[in-house]
Amino acid sequence: MRMVRPLILWMIGGLIYTLLEIVTRGRSHWTMFIVGGLCFYLIGLINEVIPWEMAFWKQCIIGSFVVTGIEFVSGCIVNLWLGWNVWDYSHLPLNLLGQICLPFSLLWVLVSGMAVILDDYLRYWLFKEEKPHYRLF
Repeated sequence: MRMVRPLILWMIGGLIYTLLEIVTRGRSHWTMFIVGGLCFYLIGLINEVIPWEMAFWKQCIIGSFVVTGIEFVSGCIVNLWLGWNVWDYSHLPLNLLGQICLPFSLLWVLVSGMAVILDDYLRYWLFKEEKPHYRLF
């Protein structure tokens, strides 16, 4: 079961992110299932690597850096290299090659917070891991 856990969490995260994009943008791309699932899984590892005692807001900031980094790498691959044009932030302020931008990096702080909580509770409910608890500061 320990080997299946990452796959289950990745699939749940990918599905949720794809649905989130469909609801907010009206569309998504199959690569967003992969990228969203990877981000969700890696955000979930924050509590595995860093103790629970870390303030929740710090977990959200770390999650935002994780998402922004993955977004940049995947954007360079799917948008710039492969030319699939899945997204383009070039019209937004403080963007880097149109693949990442400050407004979305700030949005990822909020989304990461939701991902931290959801991942923790999924691990608790599905895999009988420790019950989540948080410190805001």
